[in-house]
Amino acid sequence: QVQLVESGGGLVQAGGSLRLSCAASGSTFIIDVMDWYRQAPGKQRDLVAAITRGGTTNYANSVKGRFTISRDNAKNTVYLQMNSLKPEDTAVYYCHTRAFGVNYWGKGTLVTISS
Repeated sequence: QVQLVESGGGLVQAGGSLRLSCAASGSTFIIDVMDWYRQAPGKQRDLVAAITRGGTTNYANSVKGRFTISRDNAKNTVYLQMNSLKPEDTAVYYCHTRAFGVNYWGKGTLVTISS
């Protein structure tokens, strides 16, 4: 079992920055890839960024050049640095990982960008 807890969401103006954190606990040794997803009101949940244990990253086109995903394996924590935020980035952001066919999700943290 893996538990994921996000933090760092909030309300910022367009052009601002936020840093999200996701702390993993439990059987963290089974974790390889950790992701951030987001879900805007009335829309599906989409992948934002992913990072492997070795540090290989992948980003959605909509956030490339603005968001940076990183992780501290010693702390079992993954981060999402979000810069140049836009109103369309407004969503609930979820931390996710998958191991042995099981998906694990955090409860999400709300990010609201005002124009």
